[in-house]
Amino acid sequence: MFLHRRTPQLPTPQEALRGRPTPEFTVPSRHTVLGNALLGPYPEGLEVADFAMGCFWGAERKFWQTDGVWTTLVGYQGGSTENPAYEEVCSGLTGHTEAVRVVYDPRVVTYPELLKLFWESHDPTQGFRQGNDVGTQYRSAVYTHSPEQEAAVKASREAYQKVLTGSGHGEITTEILPADGRTFWPAEAAHQQYLDKNPAGYCGIGGTGVSCPIGVAPADG
Repeated sequence: MFLHRRTPQLPTPQEALRGRPTPEFTVPSRHTVLGNALLGPYPEGLEVADFAMGCFWGAERKFWQTDGVWTTLVGYQGGSTENPAYEEVCSGLTGHTEAVRVVYDPRVVTYPELLKLFWESHDPTQGFRQGNDVGTQYRSAVYTHSPEQEAAVKASREAYQKVLTGSGHGEITTEILPADGRTFWPAEAAHQQYLDKNPAGYCGIGGTGVSCPIGVAPADG
């Protein structure tokens, strides 16, 4: 991906690129692996979860390989620029994360189980980086779609922090914010299911090796 030599810093909304009122590209209609719609409409009873955990190529594959996940798509979330392009996000001037939207069946896979996969598949203590990928777009984040999701994320963060600290790791830096007001902008076609199209492609995903207690148990439980 991209290695920035300057110290990453989030732009303010005033500093961020302005963007555009409509996207410059179209998004494919179907998931190349699961065969389901990327942008919806989604069947009744499914729920949506949004995660950012570094480069979205490998992160998306983690979720589409999970039983109960109906579709996944990658995009940009948490910044200020409307309808951003990949190069703009990688410049650090939009404020967005590289995010994965997960549409799942809660009767098959629970939100806490998705959180376990999220925490264990990256290092949430690294701030504006994941390994060699340095930049604000690589920060760890969860954008929640309900009060129940928010409560579950915070409980899992407390529980995971306890075991991370016991293993010698630092403080979790994961951004936890409502998805409401933080538009998920789908990424370009080339980035959707990238590692299905390019099996030998770059995957920077990697965890701490510390298991997350799920649960999710309270930190003092």
